[in-house]
Amino acid sequence: MVVVGGGIAGLSAAYALSQPDGPPVACTLVEADSRLGGKILTEQTDGFVIEGGPDSFLSQKPWGIELCRKLGLEDRLIGTSQKHRKTFVYSKGRLHELPEGLALGFPTRLGPFLRSGLLSWPGKLRLGAEIFVPRRREESDESMGGFFRRRLGREALERIIEPLMTGIYAGDAEQLSIRATFPRFPDMEREHGSLVRSMLGARMRRPASGTGECARWTPFVTLQGGLSELVQALTGRLSAVKVRLGRRVTAVRSCGAAQGYEVLVEGEAPLKADAVVLATPAFGAAGLLEPLDATVAGMLGAIPYASTATVTLGFRRAGFSHDLDGYGFVIPRIEGRALLASTWSSSKWGHRAPDGSVLIRAYLGGAGREAVLERSDQELVELARADLRHIMGVTEEPVMARVFRWPRAMPQYLVGHLDRLAAIEERLARLPGVFVAGAAYRGVGIPDCIRDGLGSAERVRAYFDKGSSRSL
Repeated sequence: MVVVGGGIAGLSAAYALSQPDGPPVACTLVEADSRLGGKILTEQTDGFVIEGGPDSFLSQKPWGIELCRKLGLEDRLIGTSQKHRKTFVYSKGRLHELPEGLALGFPTRLGPFLRSGLLSWPGKLRLGAEIFVPRRREESDESMGGFFRRRLGREALERIIEPLMTGIYAGDAEQLSIRATFPRFPDMEREHGSLVRSMLGARMRRPASGTGECARWTPFVTLQGGLSELVQALTGRLSAVKVRLGRRVTAVRSCGAAQGYEVLVEGEAPLKADAVVLATPAFGAAGLLEPLDATVAGMLGAIPYASTATVTLGFRRAGFSHDLDGYGFVIPRIEGRALLASTWSSSKWGHRAPDGSVLIRAYLGGAGREAVLERSDQELVELARADLRHIMGVTEEPVMARVFRWPRAMPQYLVGHLDRLAAIEERLARLPGVFVAGAAYRGVGIPDCIRDGLGSAERVRAYFDKGSSRSL
């Protein structure tokens, strides 16, 4: 069989297929780039650990930590710093600390929230009145913006929810599906009639001190040497997999009933495969499947993507003008700044900057703001520095600057995404042995992609079992 795409989903699929816990599956992984890992990209320069793409993953979604454990990386996992636990929102000209007891925008402790200057008193009262807002009776999907505006009010949406939540998807709250992105919240409304009532009740039921696996890790974790350690460990377990780097797949073609497929590789002879996992962006899978089924190709190609960029800056600590006492800040869209957010990497994580230095990451682009990527690297650096100067007072010259561009990198789960996904899966059932995996479908985070890659491997094995365990 053939796995197309060497990002974390494709690597997870190939890894699972190579494990000796089922019938042997001879597997070839084909990646167009000269390296594996996709958007996971770590560079180490002069003692700085620089993440070009994601810098961490959620510990509450177990598939990331479980894979690290299987790969012998558990001792390399690190959580966020317990010394600098503040997170800020830039609003109305200054940084406001998110109050304690605020869980994804909802107050679970009244005192700190009432003392915060993040919302006006009318905004606080409107949010508190959420408990009286009637539940929505319709079962149809709703935009994230529509959902939270209806339940919490416009100010809470614009000043808290939008920057915290849409930053995960680099998307537009008015277009993103609440059911595809944060299904927990419509479930809370349906079951309890109120988000605030649900969260306050959950807080009262929570044990006084956490125990077990969930209490062991901070919400976000990473690896000491950067997330590329995960890619390297996975790659090291692929000895039974033929890995083809720098090879672009151009199409998947049927060989006839029960004869499998041909995977066309640019400049090479086609690869024969009984099954194919397309662990590429949805638009890439659409192009590959066009010869097989134009309808499913059209469905896949209709999933939109947003483009982003990160700017990482290193500074000398001596005389640095900001105390960096926190993890960083997010910026509401209505502020009209170039930056989406900034992570103070050397405060949030250990092992990120050499002694006497600090490291800051800035995020740009996203849905509706992608024109910024037309600028040169130097212009992006200056743009990031201008906002850091305005927001944080950082006037120092960086000793290191690195720009990473991610065109069409973030799939957008628009309203109706789950229905579209169901239609894609139904149509793919007409192509036995063809599977898709990756961030475009069931979650954009690293654990989600790992789960999707592992799940695709399970589906391949089930398909082979059904067909008398054939493999190629």
